[in-house]
Amino acid sequence: MIRFLFLGLWRDRSRSLFPLLTVVIGVMLTVVMFSWIKGFTENFLGTSARLGSGHVAVMSRAYARERDQLPNDLALTGVRDLLARLRRDFPAFAWTPRIRFAGLLDVPDGKGETRAQGPVGGLAVDLFSPGSPEPAVLDLGPTLVSGALPAGRGEALFAHEFASRLGVAPGASVTLIAGTMFGGMATANLTVAGTFRFGAPAMDRSMIIMDVADARAVLDMDDAAGEIAGFFRSGFYDRRLADGEAKRFNARFASSADPFAPRMDTLVALSGMGQFMGYMDAILGTIVIVFLATMFIVLWNTGLMGNIRRYGEIGVRLAMGETKGRVYRSMIGEAAIIGLAGSLIGTALGLALAFYVQAHGLDFGNIMRNASMLMTTRFHARVTTAAYVIGFIPGLAATVLGAATAGRAIYKRQTSRLLKELEA
Repeated sequence: MIRFLFLGLWRDRSRSLFPLLTVVIGVMLTVVMFSWIKGFTENFLGTSARLGSGHVAVMSRAYARERDQLPNDLALTGVRDLLARLRRDFPAFAWTPRIRFAGLLDVPDGKGETRAQGPVGGLAVDLFSPGSPEPAVLDLGPTLVSGALPAGRGEALFAHEFASRLGVAPGASVTLIAGTMFGGMATANLTVAGTFRFGAPAMDRSMIIMDVADARAVLDMDDAAGEIAGFFRSGFYDRRLADGEAKRFNARFASSADPFAPRMDTLVALSGMGQFMGYMDAILGTIVIVFLATMFIVLWNTGLMGNIRRYGEIGVRLAMGETKGRVYRSMIGEAAIIGLAGSLIGTALGLALAFYVQAHGLDFGNIMRNASMLMTTRFHARVTTAAYVIGFIPGLAATVLGAATAGRAIYKRQTSRLLKELEA
């Protein structure tokens, strides 16, 4: 029966070509949009994790309450022992200490007098320790605009726009003025090793990156860190696993009243992106529903027009004794074949386009020049396992539902009038 229906569709292109093209285009767009939204979410989360506090972060309870103010006076202490326990008990993450701070940069002239000054935000990471995940996480090489990566103590990377605004170049010496962990004022000379551009406007405007050992020396934070960042070894954020590991860690200190006891928070909780994640999930569902409804309406009308064109054929089949139910089921079978073929072709085309956007990305730098959030301006699609099957939902459902709705007209045919219709 299936072979009979397939041959009929193959030989009569007029009743299969337009529905097939409709399904192919609809499925392709569904797959591309699904992968694009997934990629947008992954890019957003990935940038926030790389340049922020990781997929999860451990900090003191007091620090967490005032985290936006960078309160290093409330930082964790005894970080070496805590890091060892985290690496032993939570091996799903790669753990590394980070210190975020704010201060003032002073640029001297040839006589040692102040030539330029500017407020700066600093990110201190572990650049030199063996086995540190930071070089792979930050992947600083491709972001370099000039100079080189820090190779020793006292060297730092500067945001390229920031360095240009201050008029400094690789090799220049500047003075960092900041507050210590104990409330004092600290000054330190830094050498500009190179300049970077991450493509995240919030970081490219006034940010420096330095080694955590240098930051500890400057800020008087020996064996301390504002946060201990944890990164999934897969490189992708797993919300369910992150929530579970955070609950497991926090349960260990639930009975403690110490405001400096450590706590673990997830990326979504730290960045307030829970609503954003729900919004993205809603968009994904809406995309499938919209394409399903659109394709259903188009294919329903196509089925109605096809039934009108095949009016005589259906009448002959009924006159020869074929039951209405059998004719109805054969039309649904034809629709299922078209839906399956269109879904396969549309999914293949959609995946090809999604893989291209995943590899090369799309640059939105011109419209995100003044963005204040930690997000890259180049977004990539993300092809997941679901992308291979998501197109079959509207592809098969819309064709079958459209044929089923249009085919109801078969049951309205009156067998007693068939001969008169055929004579006409």
